[in-house]
Amino acid sequence: MSSVGTSKGILEIAKFGLYVSVPIVLMYAFANNSKNIKKFMGNHSYVVYPPEAPRPHSPEEMREMARELARKKNVR
Repeated sequence: MSSVGTSKGILEIAKFGLYVSVPIVLMYAFANNSKNIKKFMGNHSYVVYPPEAPRPHSPEEMREMARELARKKNVR
């Protein structure tokens, strides 16, 4: 056996403890104190979407436009 194996085992246990404890601590800090989450969210702006584009034509309008184009093509 080598001594490297035991130090790796301790390191893995420490990393696992850190991975488990960080979300728990953050949940406790934000979920139990609403002032913290309001302070954190106040510093970040929300997504601002561009204005809405014009709506596409309805199927009936599209058919009418196609008929108009076909009439103009037949007249020539």
